[in-house]
Amino acid sequence: MAKPDKPDNAPHPGFLLIFVRYVAGMSPTQTDVNTSDAWQRLKNSPDDDPSRVTAREELVEAHLPLVHFLARRYERRGEPLDDLVQVGVIGLLKAIDRFDLDRGVAFSTFATPTIVGEIKRHFRDKTWMVRVPRPLQELRGKLVRTREALTHDLGRAPTVAELAEALDLTEDEVLEGLDAANAYSAWSLDAPTRDGDDSMSVAEARLGVAEDAYDLVEKRRSVAPLLDALPERERRIIFLRFFRDMSQAEIGEELGISQMHVSRLLSQTLRRLNTAVMSEVAFKAS
Repeated sequence: MAKPDKPDNAPHPGFLLIFVRYVAGMSPTQTDVNTSDAWQRLKNSPDDDPSRVTAREELVEAHLPLVHFLARRYERRGEPLDDLVQVGVIGLLKAIDRFDLDRGVAFSTFATPTIVGEIKRHFRDKTWMVRVPRPLQELRGKLVRTREALTHDLGRAPTVAELAEALDLTEDEVLEGLDAANAYSAWSLDAPTRDGDDSMSVAEARLGVAEDAYDLVEKRRSVAPLLDALPERERRIIFLRFFRDMSQAEIGEELGISQMHVSRLLSQTLRRLNTAVMSEVAFKAS
């Protein structure tokens, strides 16, 4: 079976060695490689000539410092620098393949927009946690730049109305762009909050924590109709014991019965309530 053709701008396997050398701090300077000779060989060699591949690798290796310089501009946006360098090298390869030596333009001048464009495309297409339409991605960038400029001019953060006026947009469009910015990155729900309180996670701060009182409310709602169904004397005993916090002796004195009788009635009533509640729980679970 014939092997599929390799794209013109695909990195040659030798590039992996170049990149490893670069990461290890062994990348050469411009003077280490005769780029003029490499450009001539790249220009004059047939596509299937091994010297063309070698020349391409030499040019990539010679211009890695340029890629690194451009990638460092974006290293504080949440992506590892090594990843940005790899993306930038894709742009460098495209620039090498498109460069016309006869135009008399410096290669670094020609390659810079292509490398930067590839890095920006990476952020636009690969780093958003939630996929949003490209117009909203571009609007987010405009909002970031405009907000920074207005903050500098006004000495405070601009309002939505001020952003809308500066960008000639409606306030709803600005709000939509600001909402889209939330899709760029995500927090782990288990991560600590950004206010430095390590004892509380994002989930606890944003979504709340389990509230014991909710369970108590549910139990009270289950017990209420059962209490209403009790005989008057038993209901009175429950009320005095648990809502008035009276002792069994005090309850017996108020109702005109012995403490022993109060204790027996209280135990029977509580046992009956517990059985009824557990039966209701089991019924709901089924």
